[in-house]
Amino acid sequence: MHFTNCLLFIFTLVISFTGLTQTESHKEDSLMLRKIYNEALDNGQAYEDLRSLCKDIGARLSGSVSAEMAVQWGYHKLVNYGFDTVYFQEVMVPHWERGTKENAYYSTPDGKITKVNILALGGSVPTNGIMSAELVMFENLSAIQKAEKRDIEGKIIFIAQPMDQKMITTFNAYGACYPIRGFGAVEAARKGAIGVVIRSLSLSEHEHPHTGTMQYEKGLNKIPAAALSTKDATALEELMHVTKEKITFHFEMDCKVLPDKKSHNVIAELSGTENPNRIITLGGHLDSWDVGEGAHDDGAGIVHTMEALRILKALNYKPKNTLRVVFFMNEENGNMGGKTYAKRSKESGEEHILAIESDRGGFSPRGFSVDGNNQHLELIQSFTPLFKPYLLHHFEKGFGGVDIMPLKGEFENIGLIGFVPDSQRYFDFHHNANDVFENVNKRELHLGAASISALLYLLDKHYKPLDKAN
Repeated sequence: MHFTNCLLFIFTLVISFTGLTQTESHKEDSLMLRKIYNEALDNGQAYEDLRSLCKDIGARLSGSVSAEMAVQWGYHKLVNYGFDTVYFQEVMVPHWERGTKENAYYSTPDGKITKVNILALGGSVPTNGIMSAELVMFENLSAIQKAEKRDIEGKIIFIAQPMDQKMITTFNAYGACYPIRGFGAVEAARKGAIGVVIRSLSLSEHEHPHTGTMQYEKGLNKIPAAALSTKDATALEELMHVTKEKITFHFEMDCKVLPDKKSHNVIAELSGTENPNRIITLGGHLDSWDVGEGAHDDGAGIVHTMEALRILKALNYKPKNTLRVVFFMNEENGNMGGKTYAKRSKESGEEHILAIESDRGGFSPRGFSVDGNNQHLELIQSFTPLFKPYLLHHFEKGFGGVDIMPLKGEFENIGLIGFVPDSQRYFDFHHNANDVFENVNKRELHLGAASISALLYLLDKHYKPLDKAN
């Protein structure tokens, strides 16, 4: 059967459970989607809400005063939109501080000094003054693992692996490169290095380094870890390929790891009229790294999902199931908001059937990825004809999201859905000083909110028949 015909066949089966004919239901849904997009594009609040989050609050690293400001901001925004219920959920979060601005340079025996731009990786220990040592370069973690300890011991490692420009989906390029950031300090320490610097995870060349979380391993020395800007990393790599001189790297970082701190997820609901104990969760993470303003990561996800619920309320939609928006705290360096939410949801005896996350930026919507069973995927693919006028085409198996992922461990048959926007520019801004409100396009942001709201409406309306069939 041709793929398009197969989708239409699935759509017919799904609709048959609702008591409406395919034509009647399709027309009703098509009209509702048009209303959703009209509301988003004519009266959308997401862009101004994002402006407020970025400019009134700013960067919001877990454990910081600004993160607590964001919690209060989120609560009052949700209350002002008049949702049925708004409340806090207590979460204990890690508390790491960058400290004073990092400084770094490298030098050669002839006395030449080159200053570079670095950022400490999230969770790094400090250098305790200026750390200086000979620099040795490796292409990736595998090369470090194969190296002799005598060639690394007492030195600073530079991991030069770039994100692969040939990968069309940039998140795949990021995933392939993530280990140098996540585990670079572990592998370097295993061979006796005293510090590690990595090439920032970005596909573009600029002077802004990218931070992000990293790991240590119990029993191994904790060594300082930082990221070089891609521009500086390229220049350093080129030099090290041609020079026979010893290069000495010098850097100073004043990071602090402090005791865990109390924070909160912020939650709002539109109550279900038929199945109030059945929950469809949607959300993003309220925290961000401490550089930039967290506009794309994940201010966009916060306003996407708040706006998705606001639109349905503005259109006087009465959901069958309870629709719950969650502003998760601490996705960036621990995911304690997501873990706590999943655990408390299970303990409360709620029935969680679906969850949607937006955490890939505020760019033009392309569709949704599905982490679930074949029925979840087939249901969403059955909506393809409805989404075609809005240029959404990606409805495939994939990743749901970090915040909602713990729900899968608590609810066996839950479907996790990730919002998929265009990814080509995301890693220009990810985890660096460029992630500011000015780099978000209003129309693209509002189209994303409309797409999520439309999917939420369709899932709430059409999921129940599939659930009965399980």
